[in-house]
Amino acid sequence: MKRFVQRNILDPARKGQLLRTLRFLPAVYAQWKKYVSLSSERVRLSDWFVQLNDATKTTPFDPHYFYQSAWLARKIAQHPPRKHVDVASQIDMIAPLSAFVDIEFVDLRPLEATLPRLKCVKGSILNLPYAAMSVGSISSLHVVEHIGLGRYGDPLDVDGCKKACAEMQRVLAIGGNLYLSTPIGQERVEFNAHRVYSPLTIGRYFNALDLVSFSIVDDEGNYTDNATIAAYSNLSYGLGLFHFTRCG
Repeated sequence: MKRFVQRNILDPARKGQLLRTLRFLPAVYAQWKKYVSLSSERVRLSDWFVQLNDATKTTPFDPHYFYQSAWLARKIAQHPPRKHVDVASQIDMIAPLSAFVDIEFVDLRPLEATLPRLKCVKGSILNLPYAAMSVGSISSLHVVEHIGLGRYGDPLDVDGCKKACAEMQRVLAIGGNLYLSTPIGQERVEFNAHRVYSPLTIGRYFNALDLVSFSIVDDEGNYTDNATIAAYSNLSYGLGLFHFTRCG
């Protein structure tokens, strides 16, 4: 019963969900009794692992991470590189991308995972292990807004985002593609989680590159492809998706 108590009493208490869990336990018990009567499986009370958050009318999702993954996959499919470098983006996105393109994944906290066509490298977005103008395809999604706030064990740096953008701009090759996402809207620092930038500011941070396209996830979670940068500076917490290139 130790595991039962840990899963169904102590863990919900730690998450502030104990009262809700206790309120629903009689209903869960009734469901369990009915299931036991229908099944020849091993369905012990001591094996309970009660889940109360999944019986939703629609499938929940985080619009920022859902749409940025789809956006990047489509961009790479449109501009297939010999090798793609990603800097510290969501690893659940990197894994499927490695099924059809060689991925070099760079993170301050190295990813200790092994997959075909995936190479994991320890490195900092402020000092990427690549020569100037040597990377033909690079991405960093929902990352630069964190740099310099100490959240991930990095040193405090008020110019962290600006420096990260400059470093990615430095390594992008002529004719290469750079894909970046970051929260956009009314500029502020929500310490120590992240910063929010005007899309115009991000454009200035990449002043040596040309903007190919800009897409947006707005405050309501709606995705718009090929949007206009100037129209989205007054959002509260949207997501800007920037595709840059370096012309010869």
